[in-house]
Parts: sequence; structure tokens; C-alpha cells
Amino acid sequence: MITGELKSKVDKIWETFWTGGITNPLEVIEQFTYLLFIKGLDEIETTKEAEAEILGIDFKRTFPEDKQHLRWSKFSNEGNTEKMYLIVQNEVFPFIKNLHGNNESAYAKYMGDAIFKIPTPLMLSKIVDGINNIKFDKDKDTKGDLYEYLLSKVATAGTNGQFRTPRHIIDMMVNLMKPTPEDVIVDPAMGSAGFLVSSQEYLRKNHNDLFFVQGLKEHFNNNMFYGFDMDRTMLRIGAMNMMLHGVDNPNIEYKDSLSEVNTDKEKFTLVLANPPFKGSLDYEAVSADILKITKTKKTELLFLALFLRILKIGGRCASIVPDGVLFGSTGGHKSIRKEIVENHKLEAIISMPSGVFKPYAGVSTAIMIFTKTGTGGTDKVWFYDMKADGYSLDDKRNLIEENDIKDIIERFNNLDKEEGRKRTEQSFFVPVEEIRENGYDLSINKYKEIEYEEVQYDSPQEIMLRIRELEMEITSGIEDLAEMIGEV
Repeated sequence: MITGELKSKVDKIWETFWTGGITNPLEVIEQFTYLLFIKGLDEIETTKEAEAEILGIDFKRTFPEDKQHLRWSKFSNEGNTEKMYLIVQNEVFPFIKNLHGNNESAYAKYMGDAIFKIPTPLMLSKIVDGINNIKFDKDKDTKGDLYEYLLSKVATAGTNGQFRTPRHIIDMMVNLMKPTPEDVIVDPAMGSAGFLVSSQEYLRKNHNDLFFVQGLKEHFNNNMFYGFDMDRTMLRIGAMNMMLHGVDNPNIEYKDSLSEVNTDKEKFTLVLANPPFKGSLDYEAVSADILKITKTKKTELLFLALFLRILKIGGRCASIVPDGVLFGSTGGHKSIRKEIVENHKLEAIISMPSGVFKPYAGVSTAIMIFTKTGTGGTDKVWFYDMKADGYSLDDKRNLIEENDIKDIIERFNNLDKEEGRKRTEQSFFVPVEEIRENGYDLSINKYKEIEYEEVQYDSPQEIMLRIRELEMEITSGIEDLAEMIGEV
């Protein structure tokens, strides 16, 4: 989350777009992203040049010798704004659109219909100067935070209830699931590809040796990451996001994940998702395979059924769900909970406070973690009552000290130490038998016990005595005041 000076700089750039006639928030984000992408390409090239010089080796250049003037560091310092505009419009933009000649690549597919919409040289010059004034912290994902801030400016949720997942929640879920170099990871409602970006960062940090094993390196760049969405703007942003983070060929596709068009079955080993919540689909629009698992029109339930279908046996899932999924009483709600508990292995329910998705949604949610087994395996479920995520739970979402995220990751990675915790604590186990007895209700409030402290009150006689004493003091004070006024 960005604050202070950086926030005001981004707001100023946004205002330049707005006053220049680009008022659709997603168009602003898209044009902003193109320019950040162009700048990022130059930064990556500069880093590779420095490394190659130190090591005394050559490298595959993004910008050939005759295209050096297309680098951000070159054209952004062009004194003539008209000339810079022509370079960007007529050369830089076509160059990045055709960067990956392979028409099958995600980048090529979604950049093909990209349009450069900045209308005037002066407006481009102001935006370029504004971006040059933004200092990106190499030790933090400033670009990711900047994306989140830009996306938060999309005031209304989508028609199916989509909204963006805060980066620190994404990172927490990735750290809970610990992706491995062999995983095949999917987000069937990917948005700007936040879960995929965070997963590749986790792998770089914790399994950097994979890049020295040819098979694993090829897998990482070509067959590890899958993302689907029905918004072409978000697909473009997601594809650029992954490329900027060093994934050469992510499998990002335009796909309605719930429809018959999606034929994926037992293909992935890890699902990380925050699917749309409040949508309602006609049965005809939903794949028959999914309806076999749970016959419902609610997208939040249909996506859980989809996860079970697309995961391989032994595959894992961490998904954000609205609280209603955990305790809803309809047949669809009960059947999907029963399916996961009885036929697979439900591992954890992490209840999150309702302010996590503010300012653009105030819905109460939880993270559901399970493994697809096909043969059951749920013996007990771990519950955690998350009360703070490091930010205030109002629309301002200011940084605060209270933060349960580190504790959640620590406890989940050491579940053997959770045995014996009382229901009054922040986390505890619930045996599957008790969940069955409660109709597969998975809401934490069903099982959490609140410890009430006994409070000793004074007797009515003692309270009345104190009231009379106060009354006498007040009367005495009034009389003293009256005497003082009389003396004056």
C-alpha cells in the first residue's frame, strides 16, 4: 500500500490523464501500465548490461543496436516533446506490441489489440516526467503496490463482484501454500495476476536453484503459471505484469472458467484464487461437470467445485471465500462443504475481518485451504480468528502495529504445536465428527468459545449511598457559590 509522497505523485499523474480526456479508470490504468512496462524493459536491459560487463559475456538484447533510441532512458530525455511523442507513438509502441513475435504467447495475444491513447505531446511529456519522479524501492514491490493503488481507483466492483486482493493478503496465502519448483499453478479468475506474480517471487526467493536446472527453468518460464479472465484489459495488464517479473511465457488466456469452454480436468497442482463472489449464473452457462459436484447458480460455490475438478489428486487449494459459503443453509452451500470435508481433506479456515477489502468492499471473508484426495482424509480442521492485518479496518486503511499475518504463517507451518489449544484462543482444531454434527458448518463462531470475565458490582445500597454523598457535595457547592455571588 502506497502512502504520502508517492501517493501524491501517482495522484498527480492520474489527474493529468483525467484532465487530458482519458476518464475511464481502466483505460488510465492500461495506459499507465504501458508506460511503466516500457520503463521496466529499459531497467531490465540496463541490469543485464551491467551483469554482462562484469562477467565479460554477451546477452540477448531486448533493444537491438538500431533500436537503442526506443529505450525509456533515451526518449524520456528528448528535449523536443513533439519528437518524443512521435517516437513513442510510431516506434516504441509498435515495438512493444511486437516484442514477442510468437502469436501463441500470452503477451502477443493481448498486446495485439492494445491502443496508444495519450492524445497530445504535452500530456505525454507530463506523464513521463511524473513517472520519472517516482522512485521505486528495490527491496519492496513498489510497482505491485502502485498497481493495487491504481486498481483501487476503480470505484465500483465488477458485475460479478470482482475486486482486487490486497498484496499482503496474496503474499500471506502464497507463504501458507509454499509453491514448489514442480508445481503447476493456476488462478482461474486472475485479474492483474497478483497470485501468480507473488508465487514466482516466492520461488525466486526460496528455490533460486531451480534456474540452474534446465528442466525446471523451462517449466518455470513456460508451463508453471496459468491465469484466466474474461476482461481483456486485465489480461493485458496481467501478461505485462508477469513479463516484467521475469516469466517469459505465462499461460494467460481469455476464458470463462465456469463454462463448457473450460475443459481443464486434473491439470494443476496448486490453485490460488479470490474468485468473484456475488454473481449468479444460469445453469445453461455452467459446465455440466461442475454442476454434478454442486447444483447451484452462485459463482462462489461453482468456483469451489471447479477447483476440485481442475486439481490433480494431491493438488492443493487456498481460496478466499465470502463468509456465507461457510454457513449458508441452501442445498448448494451444504453439498460443496460436505464434498470437501468428506471426499477430500479440508485443512484450514482462516477467518478475516471485514475491513480487509476496504475501501472498495466491506464483505466478511475467510481463506479456505484444502487438498484434493478423492478419498477423504479430513480428520480435524484448523481454525484461526484473524483480527488484524497490519492496516486499520476502515476506508483509510492506514498502517498499524497490530498484525496477525506472521503468527498465522508460523502456526500453520507448525500445526503439531496447535494440538490442545482451547476454543477461547485465537486458533484451535475442530474434529471432523463435530463438523458433521453441525451440518458441515465451517464458520469459526460456531466453534469458538468466548471467555466471559465475572465482574463484581457493588450492592444497590452502596451505590445509593454514593449517589447521596455526591448529591450532598453538589448541594454544598451550590450554596458556597451562592454565598460568593452574594458577597460580590
